[in-house]
Amino acid sequence: MTRIDAKFAELKAANKKAFVSYVMAGDPDFETSLDIVKGLPAAGVDIIELGLPFTDPMADGPTIQLAGQRALEAGMTLSRTLELATEFRKTDDTTPIVLMGYYNPIYNRGVETFLSDAKAAGIDGLIVVDLPPEEDDELCIPAQNAGLNFIRLATPTTDDNRLPRVLQNTSGFVYYVSITGITGAAEAEATDVGPEVSRIKSQTDLPVIVGFGINTPEKSRGIASVADGAVVGSAIVAKIGAGDSVADVLSFVKTLADGAHSA
Repeated sequence: MTRIDAKFAELKAANKKAFVSYVMAGDPDFETSLDIVKGLPAAGVDIIELGLPFTDPMADGPTIQLAGQRALEAGMTLSRTLELATEFRKTDDTTPIVLMGYYNPIYNRGVETFLSDAKAAGIDGLIVVDLPPEEDDELCIPAQNAGLNFIRLATPTTDDNRLPRVLQNTSGFVYYVSITGITGAAEAEATDVGPEVSRIKSQTDLPVIVGFGINTPEKSRGIASVADGAVVGSAIVAKIGAGDSVADVLSFVKTLADGAHSA
């Protein structure tokens, strides 16, 4: 059982929905980013999605793209991202960390080396948005064999013919993308999301967590009420990009977490 599996078992026993937060590793700099990540669990975050900075983030809107640029300009690399996770693990051995990004930096490092290093750094799962199920032998299967969850995205355009293939080697949870388009481009609506979550859950026992387009405590609660939890990224990253203090960022995160937990 991974930390992700254990967290969902704990939430289920408590009859609570999950709150997942995304932040870009190294944004705006290593130390500030580490302070924010360290503060997320106390702010109510159940699972941390840690963005891996990359030069060409195709699924991400301007807010996340700019965060990646800030991180890269501050000297962030894959190695430094794993170092940040290692530092976090010195004081927190229970909160799951999912590394979210693109395949190029992983490929450049070498899959075997990367998986060994990620495991040693305390990474629990991977979301690699540009590797489709047809490429599962490339990273997904090796990651599962290394004890890491490989979390797949399902979208509004993932029809019933495609969905079984998407779910085939997914573990940890399913990430449902609530909108068609890039991050931060539109708002998620519970009335649209609910039937899609039900459709996915009819084909898997995995938790279904919904992200993209969630930016307020009310939206967090509404989406969590029709799913197993909510993910917020751009709204948090925008606060970091605006130069808000660590305390102010974490205070905002807490309102979002409270929203999801009240569902």
